[in-house]
Amino acid sequence: TSKEKPTLGGTRIKTRKRNIAAPLDPASFSDAVVQIYLDNDGDLELVAKSVESIDLDFSRYGDTFFEASCLNLWKYVVFIGVRTQPGTTKPDEGEHHPYSVLECEPKREVILPHVIYIQKVLRRRPFLIKSLENVMRRFLQSLELFEEDERKKLAIFTALAFSQKLSGLPPETVFQPLLKDNLVTKGLVLSFVTDFFKEYLIDNSLDDLISILKRGKVEDNLLNFLPPAKRSNEFFTEHFNKEGLSTLVEYNEKKMFEVKLKEMKSALTTQITEEADIADVIETVKQQIKDAKLPDIEVVRVLWDVLMDAVQWSGKNQQQNANSALRQVKTWAELLNTFCSNGNLELELMYKVQMQCYEDAKLMKLFPEIIRSLYDQDVLAEDTILHWFQKGSNTKGRQNFVKALEPLVKWLEEAEEEE
Repeated sequence: TSKEKPTLGGTRIKTRKRNIAAPLDPASFSDAVVQIYLDNDGDLELVAKSVESIDLDFSRYGDTFFEASCLNLWKYVVFIGVRTQPGTTKPDEGEHHPYSVLECEPKREVILPHVIYIQKVLRRRPFLIKSLENVMRRFLQSLELFEEDERKKLAIFTALAFSQKLSGLPPETVFQPLLKDNLVTKGLVLSFVTDFFKEYLIDNSLDDLISILKRGKVEDNLLNFLPPAKRSNEFFTEHFNKEGLSTLVEYNEKKMFEVKLKEMKSALTTQITEEADIADVIETVKQQIKDAKLPDIEVVRVLWDVLMDAVQWSGKNQQQNANSALRQVKTWAELLNTFCSNGNLELELMYKVQMQCYEDAKLMKLFPEIIRSLYDQDVLAEDTILHWFQKGSNTKGRQNFVKALEPLVKWLEEAEEEE
């Protein structure tokens, strides 16, 4: 017998006593939903109204509503608009409608109505949120089963879902499933996130994107999206610059830079705390500069921070603090001297000392003594001190520090005249 078309109220079974609605199986359920799309010519406004009023067991077949199992029973309704007979893997048999996300063009204006439609459905049936999550997770874990064009549509859909703040789609649902080794290795993940980033950044700021990536627990290492063979900052920069995402490149460079500085700081802290040989410490810094391509100016800042952090400060005794700081300067002068290799870097060191003395009350009065000690140890040249005195650009507490440095400057100028 030819199969009866399912009615929207479920299949009626005649029984002797009374008529009862039989529970629909997933196949009949998805046929019924496909039928709604066909009856309304894919007009999503009308489809939403029909879906709202139809008496189907959504709580039981929520996943079927968005798709069905990703294994061998493909019945994507909202996404693919088709269901196939059990045992087939190609989504081109079975009842079909041409109005799904993956049937339309890969353009935001065409895909956005689908996002808004799902939003409406979820408002009416919030319990379907979990189903949407399940389906998205399975789709993203199965990227290799889609054509390139379809993956692009999925990426645009996902980006718009976040832009529209589609209820209950947490970022970890999207980003964690993507990090499957085989998908990453094939480069499918890189192309998906590239489309996703481009689409999302049309409506949102980089900060919004970073916030999503943080919630998805992936912002710390964006390089994980790249195939292992291409996993380098150079490739990341080249790829995303080419795709017009230079703001993301800048963010990643800053992030990597912070990581490298942190690594350098921690390696130095260990050596200085353990009072390692100065020659070894210098070697460590040189190696870090080479590996991480750190700018000289950052190296000077880090060196000063690490040296001062390692000092055992006294809570009350100003004289003890002065002695400790000056002893540290004297002990590690050669280290500072090696990397303060020109006037600009010496000036940077002076600004660094100025800032620390300005921000730390116990060091406020130490400024002239530290500068004098750095001069005595040949870390700071006379010209640098005079330049800072006359034109130093950092304004933090400058007047006080200039006044405090007057005796040293006067002494330097007199010594120069005597020569």
